[in-house]
Amino acid sequence: MEIDGRDFLNTPPVKTVRFGGCVAETLEKYKHGDSSDYELLKHQLADPEIKDAQIINWLQEFRSCVTQLNKDHEQLIYTILRLPWLGRSQAVVEEYLAFLGNLVSAQTVYLCACLKMVVSHFTPKRVTVCEGGVDISDSDDEDENLPRNFDHCHQALQLIIRYVPSTSRFLMPILQENFPFIQKSSRTLECYVHNLLRITVYIPSIRRDLLEVIIGKLLKLDVSDTPPNSATFSFILTSQNPSQPVNMYQPSKMTVTAHPVAERLDTLMVVLMAYIRDICYVNGSCIKTKELYRDLLTVFDKLILPTHASCHVQYTLFYLCSFRLALAEAFLDHLWKLLQNPSLPAVLRQAAAGYLGSFLARAKFIPVSTVRACVDLLISWIHRYIDSQDKCGKQVCCDVSLHGPFYTSCQAVFYTIIFRHRAMLEANMKKGLEYLQSLNLERVVMCQLNPLRFCLPSITNMFADITRKYQVVFCYTIIEKNNRHMLPVVRSSTGGDCVTTNTNPLDSFFPFDPYLLKRSGQLIEPLYQVWDDLTDTELLPTKTRKQGSREDEDDFLCGEVPQAEGIVGMTPSSYDSNVRSPGSVGSPPITFQRPF
Repeated sequence: MEIDGRDFLNTPPVKTVRFGGCVAETLEKYKHGDSSDYELLKHQLADPEIKDAQIINWLQEFRSCVTQLNKDHEQLIYTILRLPWLGRSQAVVEEYLAFLGNLVSAQTVYLCACLKMVVSHFTPKRVTVCEGGVDISDSDDEDENLPRNFDHCHQALQLIIRYVPSTSRFLMPILQENFPFIQKSSRTLECYVHNLLRITVYIPSIRRDLLEVIIGKLLKLDVSDTPPNSATFSFILTSQNPSQPVNMYQPSKMTVTAHPVAERLDTLMVVLMAYIRDICYVNGSCIKTKELYRDLLTVFDKLILPTHASCHVQYTLFYLCSFRLALAEAFLDHLWKLLQNPSLPAVLRQAAAGYLGSFLARAKFIPVSTVRACVDLLISWIHRYIDSQDKCGKQVCCDVSLHGPFYTSCQAVFYTIIFRHRAMLEANMKKGLEYLQSLNLERVVMCQLNPLRFCLPSITNMFADITRKYQVVFCYTIIEKNNRHMLPVVRSSTGGDCVTTNTNPLDSFFPFDPYLLKRSGQLIEPLYQVWDDLTDTELLPTKTRKQGSREDEDDFLCGEVPQAEGIVGMTPSSYDSNVRSPGSVGSPPITFQRPF
């Protein structure tokens, strides 16, 4: 029988009544030992089919007696905090927010519980679809109300902060503890990171800490176990028109064909770069950069610089520095100070030199005048270092462990000249050549410390070809002599000694090797200096030239880099465990993987 479209035989009745007395009476009875109505109240609040009107009615009563909801009523409060208030009518949301404000102001003991409840809604629900008792899908909820729900969560946080100004001190650990595992889906991670970044807009005091948490997670993805070859990066992202700006406040819906690690990292890099842009640009003008730069630089020093394996996360600073030349110059100055600082561990000084050379070579937005100024600083430091060794009056020991910062500085200069020599020469060939000659590179190459012996062979050979073409310095005699000397014996992973030539004695790392993530890479591509100087291909020995198209090749390393089983300390690159990443310029092949 149907009345008003309802089947009364197969449909449960709509609940329009509640049982038990009012909340105040129930609490009073519970205080005197009668818990029957109290348990009934909890049961009704936990009803999954509870209606909007019932929620509003309960919340209004709870607000009227909120001062009585002390620590003795912990289970009741937790039941209220589990009420499904998001996705409900605006009246329910408003009443629930009012209740939260009253609760945290009257009973601060429940502050953390309220914060945990809000943060738990920062990711979409997981929906499992079953057919015949078998799970056929397990995907993120694509609820259209998700952006609205996120808005309400942030309203709740802002309301709580208004009542409890010290909230940020308790919120930060909760945000960190609730960060999803990095193996979670791209959608889950994207939503959570999006919401963390949104918090920094109205709680700027914890922005640096939140950036540290986020970048730390991204680094784990960037150096994680990955597929055995670089074909993974030929993945297709068919989400949205790449020419359209990314809205950090609306997590994207993507159709992805990719390795899941690459997909997750690419998604999060898009969110982080969109945030950087949106924070810095106000009404189309780049005016708010300094504070964000300082925060990112602090995270860079603490997390990124010591990580000898990341390929993409460091591009957050690269991207930010592209907004204003002053930022790029400040970053270069910072790296220069790190390199010069004798109190820092050598490994960090060498990393700073690697960043310095890679940034100068790859950042298209850095003008030649700035490049020359930095090369001048580096070469002056190098010559002073050579002077200090010559004054000793002893035979210099060519030892990487003793002179690592010197060798990496030399390699940074060689690397920069390889990429920027055309720009230095094209405006005025005569003055450009005079400048290169003024660097006195011959003294550097011929000194007792013998830097060409420790630089990557690819860089050594290309530097020799270019400087020979312009008759700045002749390196081949030194190179041939070095080739006759075997570098130290290393232990083979299979046991026993393995006599081999270590092609990467400096453990070289070029942090701005080509960016491989497709979607976020669209933001980097216009800023990036690729190796496209076709006129210099004639410098390469014929046997090392690569046949076919160079459309996907950003590499002067057209020849193969020698590989050997005994090589240790190679630079891991993201998503590439056995071969050099396509288009990487500088980084050697990888001979091991680094786990999470």
